[in-house]
Amino acid sequence: MKPGKSARNITYPALLGAVSLILLYGSAISPTGAIGLVALAGLPCAGVVIAGGTTAGLLCWATVSLLGLLLVPDKFCVLLYAAMFGLYPVVKSVVEGMKRNVWSVVCKLVFFNLSCTVVVWVTKAVALDGLPLERFPLALIYLAGNVVFLLYDFGFSRLIGAYLSRMRKGTNWRKG
Repeated sequence: MKPGKSARNITYPALLGAVSLILLYGSAISPTGAIGLVALAGLPCAGVVIAGGTTAGLLCWATVSLLGLLLVPDKFCVLLYAAMFGLYPVVKSVVEGMKRNVWSVVCKLVFFNLSCTVVVWVTKAVALDGLPLERFPLALIYLAGNVVFLLYDFGFSRLIGAYLSRMRKGTNWRKG
């Protein structure tokens, strides 16, 4: 191992985790665009997965989720990050390693629907008033959510491609 390599292996995921936490905190204090900032907070975790593998990505996700519970005032934003957007880069890395396009899309949609269900259940259990989305049929919400999630996945893949071409470190993304 080269001198200084171990320090880089620690500081890079820590720095990207701090960026995720700042974006997560920003989502809590932002009057509009909170879900967009939570989705953006999941992007630095992809950099951790690329640089350090799935284990480093899971550690980054767990650390940001726990610190978010302690520091971020809006716990719904932390729930969205912990259940969906923070964990998604790790899931995406594992699923896209299967090399089957149709199967990977199905697995991603299953992940989204499961995480969306967790968010709905936890929110209903904690919030006495329930969700403001209850006036719409739940099937319609899931259908629209799946379409938006596929668009998010496409954009996420494009951003990862741009990151890989910029950093020239694409070897760890699919190896995990």
